This record gives sequence, C-alpha cells and structure tokens, in this order.
Amino acid sequence: MRSILIPALAASLLSAGVAVAAPAGDPSGTWLTEDGRAKIRIEKCGPGAAHACGKVVWLKTPLNDQGQPRTDIKNPDPKKRSRPVIGLTLMEGLKPEDGAYKGQIYNAEEGKLYDVSVSRESASELAISGCMLKILCGSQTWTKAPDEFAQVAPAPAGAAPAKAKPTAVKPAAN
Repeated sequence: MRSILIPALAASLLSAGVAVAAPAGDPSGTWLTEDGRAKIRIEKCGPGAAHACGKVVWLKTPLNDQGQPRTDIKNPDPKKRSRPVIGLTLMEGLKPEDGAYKGQIYNAEEGKLYDVSVSRESASELAISGCMLKILCGSQTWTKAPDEFAQVAPAPAGAAPAKAKPTAVKPAAN
C-alpha cells in the first residue's frame, strides 16, 4: 500500500519538554507521517468527545508547482477540489474499539477513503493500519511532533503581504 496514509498531499503529547500521559490507546496529539511529508493533529471530537478526528496542520511542501497552496485536487467531488490540504480533516469519527481507534481515513493524494485502525505504540509512536476492501492493506508508524506546531496556509502568489499598522511614538514626559 504505497501511500494510503497522507503522503505529500495528505497527508503529540510532549510539550515544552514535559511528558504528559495519555489514556491507553488515545491517539491525541500531533504526528509526523512516516514519510515526513505531513503532520496530522488528532483530537477528541464528536458527541461527548468519545471519538477522534485528525486534520493536516503542516506539509513539508505546502505549495504546488505554480506556487499556490496545495489543494484536494484528486477529490472525487469537483466542488471540493479547490479546498486547501492544510486544515483538511482526514479522519473523522474514529471510535475506540479493541484498544485502538477505528474508522476511515481520507487519502488526498488519491481522493479515496480507507478503513483505518489507529493505536498508540508508545508515547512517541502511533501505529496506523489501513485497508481497502479488506484485502489491500498496509501500515505506517507516525512519530510525535510538538503539539504547538502548526503551519498557516501560505497566501496565494501575487497576494499583497499584510501591512503592519504604524505605532505612534509619544514624546517622553518631563
């Protein structure tokens, strides 16, 4: 399974040097994909926050060949093809089951959904296993990334940079 798990387009519990224990199997945190091309933040979501969801927060190559932000170009729904990959939710409603979180993952590189199982290997490793039709399967190990890390989608080429507001300088009081 070459790239079912968020490669270039898909595409954390250590913070400030302090380890924080997570419940067994809890996938919450920010994770670097095995190929190093994306970081995915997984958080609790859904009713009563019993489920987990994951979205792209960083791409190694955030711009395409035309200097524009990468978009969900392979999405089977033409209306969704212009949405940016950074900020794209790839996993929704992962449910705890048998020591893992199970559900579906979207691969933006192929525009396809796969069944997925997400489980903690350790405080710094997350095991991702995905299958299509229960016969084409593969797995990856994602590693912990700082939770505070996030990438802002770059401005489109030709967009004017934001201007800083001037600050008034007051004369010193005598």
